[in-house]
Amino acid sequence: MSNGDGAAASGDHNRDAAPRKTGKRRRARKRTGDRFAALDLGTNNCRLLVAAPNGKDFRIIDAFSRIVRLGEGLSASGVLSDAAMARTIEALKVCAEKIDRRGASHVRCIATQACRMAENGEEFLEVIHQETGLRLEIISTEEEARLAAAGCADLIDGQSRAALIFDIGGGSTEISWMRQSENNGTFNVAGWASMPFGVVSLAEKWGGRDLDLERYEAIVDSVRDAISNCGDPAELKSHFVAGDAHLLGTSGTVTSIAGVSLELKRYRRDRVDGLWLDVEEARRTIEKLRIMSFDDRANEPCIGVDRADLVVCGCAILEALIREWPTTRIRVADRGLREGILAELASQARQQKRRRRRRRKKAKKST
Repeated sequence: MSNGDGAAASGDHNRDAAPRKTGKRRRARKRTGDRFAALDLGTNNCRLLVAAPNGKDFRIIDAFSRIVRLGEGLSASGVLSDAAMARTIEALKVCAEKIDRRGASHVRCIATQACRMAENGEEFLEVIHQETGLRLEIISTEEEARLAAAGCADLIDGQSRAALIFDIGGGSTEISWMRQSENNGTFNVAGWASMPFGVVSLAEKWGGRDLDLERYEAIVDSVRDAISNCGDPAELKSHFVAGDAHLLGTSGTVTSIAGVSLELKRYRRDRVDGLWLDVEEARRTIEKLRIMSFDDRANEPCIGVDRADLVVCGCAILEALIREWPTTRIRVADRGLREGILAELASQARQQKRRRRRRRKKAKKST
């Protein structure tokens, strides 16, 4: 996928200048073809991609990413706070303007763990529609895992027998076990699991600004217990033990680790997406981040102040995965759920065109 998105999943450096205040939404530019828009409202981030077909791939024509912390305080209160909803509405107004201005013809907007958990989640979606015109749907954990896997499965090493895709979110963590097909060498989802914790919920429970080794290890142990309880649903553990499988991460945690490991002065998707990380190098970077002060993490170009209190909890989740599903390497994906949505929108558009062609042919024959 060619990507004009300067926004990083990890650093959330975004092109989010506010739309002009014209009193009404700007008229969409004349379309020259299909435009697809995928919006993902998570517990921590609001992200958008707008893309156009480019052969069998996509060309990203607009992008947006902003940390909104929609799930802030949710684990304690059970509801989305007024401040969090206000921040999110402002971000979604920018998204709505971009979708409109780019003339997106096929749009899907999804909400995940924060809205699933919150007592007022459905009510908030109605407010979003009234304020922005966007219609969001709350998807299941299974759908979230499936879309994330669909968006990055092409990065799995074709020489591997299996892979584990993980998506560490703000309020939940999804993992998908991928098995190579005997017929054509592609990888298919052989099992999945969703765990009700992510970087925001863990940071609120354990603290994220400063974690000593004892508390960090306690987080790792608790997360590993949850992963272990999932068992081996696809019976792929032997491939990991034998070194015939690897991890594939699609989340801000793993892209942050990659950026810090590469000592990037600013986040660069072209350097991070598809990068192979040796597990020992990943662990060295994790330890470097763990012992840093909050201010030092905030000054890291690929982390920033908005993620400085969250990234170590994400590191603990990754460490737990490595201990439970042993591997020597991790592939980094700056792609995932939104790309999975884009692929499905494109498929639906092609099917619609085929149906229209068949109807036209049938109409011609009847005349």
